[in-house]
Parts: sequence; structure tokens; C-alpha cells
Amino acid sequence: MDIPSWVQDAIFYQIYPDRFAKGKKLPDVGFEPWDSAPTAFGFKGGDLYGVIEKLDYLQDLGITAIYFNPIFASASNHRYHTYDYYNVDPLLGGNDALKKLLDKAHKRGMRVVLDGVFNHASRGLWQFHHVLETGAASPYKDWFIFDEERLNGKRNWGAYPTHHEQEAIRREGSLKAIGYQGWWNLPALPKFNTNTPAVREFLFGVAEYWIKFGVDGWRLDVAGDIDDDSFWQEFRRRVRAVNPETYIVGEIWHEAQRWLQGDQFDAVMNYLVTAAAIGFFGGQHVKMDVVNQCGGLHNRVHPAMKASDFANELDRLFKLYKPEINRAQLNLLDSHDMPRFVTCTGGDKDSLKLAWLFMFTIPGAPCIYYGDEVGVDGGHDPECRKSFPWDESKWDKDLLEYAKACTALRSGHASLRRGNYKRIHAEGQVMAFARSHMNETLTVAFNVSNEERIVALPLNKNHQILFGNPVISENSVTIPPRSGVVIKG
Repeated sequence: MDIPSWVQDAIFYQIYPDRFAKGKKLPDVGFEPWDSAPTAFGFKGGDLYGVIEKLDYLQDLGITAIYFNPIFASASNHRYHTYDYYNVDPLLGGNDALKKLLDKAHKRGMRVVLDGVFNHASRGLWQFHHVLETGAASPYKDWFIFDEERLNGKRNWGAYPTHHEQEAIRREGSLKAIGYQGWWNLPALPKFNTNTPAVREFLFGVAEYWIKFGVDGWRLDVAGDIDDDSFWQEFRRRVRAVNPETYIVGEIWHEAQRWLQGDQFDAVMNYLVTAAAIGFFGGQHVKMDVVNQCGGLHNRVHPAMKASDFANELDRLFKLYKPEINRAQLNLLDSHDMPRFVTCTGGDKDSLKLAWLFMFTIPGAPCIYYGDEVGVDGGHDPECRKSFPWDESKWDKDLLEYAKACTALRSGHASLRRGNYKRIHAEGQVMAFARSHMNETLTVAFNVSNEERIVALPLNKNHQILFGNPVISENSVTIPPRSGVVIKG
């Protein structure tokens, strides 16, 4: 395996560019008020210059890598509707802003990973628009999947469907109803035909260009929907030829052995661990009506999991992949695609703290979704995409300090980043594991019950409390209610 060594030491922060920070350089061209409720189509005006201005904040938080949602030119606030793959959206500051951001981030030792949307484009992509204008005469007619009747002018395109056409899409799919295949039959997202050599070359060229530009990795949107191992194998060869340290992480919501054989991705977004963490650490606080707003979590979250079931699930997940892959997984508690963790758990911030400590002490690179650390909440899209509240009076300072303590703990101990994982206790509502690397062994234990618990653990007399407030006796530890502890020795 040739997974970049820096990933296992990284602490990621996910930024939704339109909602994180508005810089001082670009004009307000008519954005929504920053503090207004998020909407599906509205723009708040966050940009890359704003991120540059907040690098001190991120560094103080302990962040060493940023994962950005899409930043290329697009007519949507989430920018998964890409119409120009070679230009950063002008609303974000354009290519110059990205260059400045990369320079300043790299000087701080921070890596930058971009979101690669290679499965589908937008109606505004030049090659797609060319076909709509010229039909079968277009040299780009094989770039997407089109209906032959419309290609030959016998029926009109339905790129902006009427109500009647929307109903037809629901009945018979976008290819038949409006003349082309959309991702999930969405008219705004025409799906690339990646069997076409010119399309593959275009997308590989985009991936290479931005790595040459200085980007450190790609997060691959809906990667499994390009159902072609050879595509991703060539993608890896191409970007790794530019920079052997490029991190490649796929958005896969289920088991991912197919893509993690060493010839495609380095890792995936670890939503299976997310689901387990919601169930165990959220316990009775889990709101299944909120969780089930996210289809990717449906039937995967089990409220009030027993410690044994949680530990068994972790053992199962860690055994799916080689240890070096587990250490490179992108571990997250929430994202732009699901309700925020604190909302999934009914606003219970102790659940979030427990889950954070867990995420920062297991194998894999932890990732904080912007704003979680100051108490930002929200249900499913668009509520999970609120603007960051830069008025510090609105921050949950206790949460922020806890997050900083978690990042400092991980950064300070190689065993948490590179060590072996071993389950050592799982009974009732208490679970514990050990992380060992070279001459250091750390014991991490969680009590998710509402009462203190005394647990027999193999601690030696040279123990050192690194995190939490346990009371240690000979061969046992008392853990306060709803808390986690980390002990060295």
C-alpha cells in the first residue's frame, strides 16, 4: 500500500465554502443576510479569502488539513453542479484565491483536499450545452447519455422541465422524459458517460491539473456511481504520477473492500463508524425521526446500543480493511449530507463530547464539520448548512475548549495516530480499548450511562491520567457518568 503517511497524523476540518467565512476582499453582489436561515438555493457569500482570514482560528483549534466541499464554478450554493472544472467559482475568489489559500495553508503545515465531482456535471457545462444546441452534429454527443429522438431533433429537450415533464421523470426516468440521463434522474445533473475515452481524458486531466496547482488530495463525490474499476485505477495512476503523496478518499456509505485494494482509493468517508457512534454515544437521546432524514443512515443507527454490540461492530469494521487503511479512513460524526450529530442526539452535548473523544482516539483521520465545535446544530439539508456564527457571544465555549482538548490529545500521542487498536472491555454501558505504539500504551474508556461505573482494567501503578476525571484504584477505574477517560500506562 502507498497511502500517504501524512494522513494518519492529520486532523481534518470540513468547510462548506459559501457558509464558513466571508472575506473582506470581494464585494457583496446581493447575498442573503449571513445570519438568515439556510435555504436550498440562496447564497450567503462565504469565500476562500474568508477562509484565509480564519486560518489562525483553524490552527488554534488544532486543524492540520481542510476538506472543502466543491469550489469550482457552479450555479448552486453547494457547487455540486459544476459548469467549469478549470476555474474556481468567482464568488469564492477565483483561482487566485485558491493559490493564496494553498500558499498560506502550506506554510502552516496544513493540507488541502478538494471535492471532485466526476460522476456528473451541470446543465451549464460547455460540452453538454453544445449538444443541446446542435444535437447529433455535436462532437460531444457521446459525453453524456442522450435519447436518440432528441439528438436528431424529433423532440425537444427538457433540460428545464415543465410540471408535466417532472411528473414524467418520476414515472419513467429522465432519459425518456427529458432526453438525457441525470444523476438520480435530476435534470440539473447530467451524468457523464465515462465509457467515452474523451470524457475519461477530460476528467483525468482536471484531476491532474489541480494536483499540479498544489492541492493535496481528492474527496470523490458519489464515487461508487462510476461503476468501473478501471476508471478509478487510471485516476489513481494519473494523480499519483503528479504527486505520490496525493490523498484519495471516496464517498462510499457502505463496506468498501472493492475500492480499497490498493489500486483505487486510499480510504473512504467512514459513515459506518458514524452510524455506530450515534447509536452508542447518543443512547436514549437519539432522535430517529431526525436520523432517518438521511437515507444513508437509514437502518444503520441503533439507539442505546449496548457496549458489547458497539465493540463488536468496531471489531467487524476494523477487520474489513488492512491496518494502514484503517489509519487513513476519514472519520466523521456528520457532514453536509446528514443532520448534525448534536441534532441527531436531541441537542445533548455530552453525546457529542463522548463521540468526539472516541473519534480522536480510534484509528483514522478525524474530521470536524465546520461549526460543530461552537455548537452549530441543524437537521438535514439545508439546515445542516448554516452560516458559521463569527459573533463569539453565540459560541458554546465549553464545547470549543473540549474540541481543542481532543485535538491536542491526538496530536500529542503517536499511539492514537499510528498505534494498534485492541478492545479490552465491553459490558453494559461501558466500553474500553487500548492504543499501543512503540513504548506507549493508552487506555481509552467510555461510560455512556447516567451513573458512575467501576471497571476492572489492567492498569499499572505508573499510570498517568491524560483526559477526563477517573478515580484509579488497584486494577480498576471509576469513570464519572456520561464521560470518557484516557489513561497512559
